[in-house]
Amino acid sequence: MSIATVVIDNPAGEGNLLNPTVIAGLVERLMAADADQSVSGILITGAGGIFCNGLDIPAIKAGGDPVEFSTALAGLLKLLPTLGTPVAAAVNGDAVASGASIVAACDYATACPDVQIGTREVGLGIWPMVAQVPLIHRLGTRFAMENIGSGDPFTPRRALEVGLINEIVPPAEVVPAAEAWLARAARGGAVTRMGRPAFYRFAELSYEDALDASVELFARMNRG
Repeated sequence: MSIATVVIDNPAGEGNLLNPTVIAGLVERLMAADADQSVSGILITGAGGIFCNGLDIPAIKAGGDPVEFSTALAGLLKLLPTLGTPVAAAVNGDAVASGASIVAACDYATACPDVQIGTREVGLGIWPMVAQVPLIHRLGTRFAMENIGSGDPFTPRRALEVGLINEIVPPAEVVPAAEAWLARAARGGAVTRMGRPAFYRFAELSYEDALDASVELFARMNRG
């Protein structure tokens, strides 16, 4: 089993803030890992003891194009559910704003006990228009609004309770624990490349439409 590690890293500022260039690099590395047949899992983590503090709002306020920034972020969040390779987040530091949306878009997530996970934009007079979408789909409206509507990120304990993360571990174990989830996911082997994207596609369909679509994929999977 080979795990590809994708690190969120913006050395130009604090918090591994996301801008179109940083996001393009993440997309490129994710797609390359997914295309590599020797890779059985993708691990996303942050550089420098911080996972990700979201979009670079100061850069937008300084003249950056909000459409360019938000379109890049939406593209990254659209990509994650379509990958055929399992993805786990090792939340080694705060994952707030769009950082939390990346966590929500991963299959599995482990976190340190002293991090914050969730949006905080409302507390700053901003609504997290893009970042809220993966949280709504992962948590449902009740738990997602608990964070989004208040602007108070979840504690790790609460994030575990609502289903945003799978495990709370000491800092030294956050990456190995995420790798262990990917090791379990690797049991599916080649069928995961069809099954994982289908899982997320079916989550968006009605019950009846998902069952109809499942018949075609079941037949394709078993024709050999």
